[in-house]
Amino acid sequence: MQGRVITAYGRHFMVKLSDGTIRQSYMKGKKTGVCVGDYVRVALQGNEEARIEEVLERQNLLYRSDEMRSKQFAANVDQLLIVVAVQPTFSDDLLSRAIVGARSAHIDPIILLNKVDLIEDYPQAKERLSIYAQLGIPIIEISTLDANQLKTQLLPLLQDKTSLLFGQSAMGKSSILNVLVPEAKAHTQEYSVALGTGKHTTTTTSLYELPDIQGYLIDSPGFQSFGLRHLGQSEVALGFPEFSEFVEQCKFYNCTHLHEPGCGVLRALNEGIISTKRHEMYERILLECTAPEKY
Repeated sequence: MQGRVITAYGRHFMVKLSDGTIRQSYMKGKKTGVCVGDYVRVALQGNEEARIEEVLERQNLLYRSDEMRSKQFAANVDQLLIVVAVQPTFSDDLLSRAIVGARSAHIDPIILLNKVDLIEDYPQAKERLSIYAQLGIPIIEISTLDANQLKTQLLPLLQDKTSLLFGQSAMGKSSILNVLVPEAKAHTQEYSVALGTGKHTTTTTSLYELPDIQGYLIDSPGFQSFGLRHLGQSEVALGFPEFSEFVEQCKFYNCTHLHEPGCGVLRALNEGIISTKRHEMYERILLECTAPEKY
């Protein structure tokens, strides 16, 4: 039978099969390469378990990496919902990295500005996001204080999609999930007990079927960093859509847009068309990605 991985912890998984049943599943080998969102082919084992035989071809894979390790956390994602808040202050660095990671995997990034009911701090947060709005990245202003309004805003966006909810801790991501999938906490605890993970519930990525529409929502743990060392130069540049029209004007086909003569991106930067802040972010990420490995 075929199914989709809805929870993963180590070599243990919960798989929702094509007949609607959910089975605790496993895969042989130390490194399974299976993650939440994967479509898999399984062999049933008794009445309750299944063995994963094959991971089917992926649409995409979202993962992060730093000097120490790489960690994949979701596959077959259509859009990345990046949750930021009016308060506490969100990280521009993490937001930019999430956008780069999404675009490099051909996933549409969407920013959710949460807690807009905090009127005093709202103008500053909106101003900080203006640079992303200019890039054409959708920004949806929300508050979990009005559940019905939140559903009205987000459910049409989630229809027929697999969306991943991403953000720093304290941005209100769990509150958004609880409005959209009221049974999420109960499901997570149930799967955690079945997999024997217990206290690790809050660090597990899980996929939920949205109750009101045809769509799926993946909840990920709160992130404080998003390493991108697995990306090449052209993949990093994809995360900076303001570069695209100027890349074609570069003199050299392998231009890094950092120091080369005849670089269209640097010319746009010098003319004030491209933001200095954004180019500095690009340079920082690219230098991390191209730094030699430490032994």
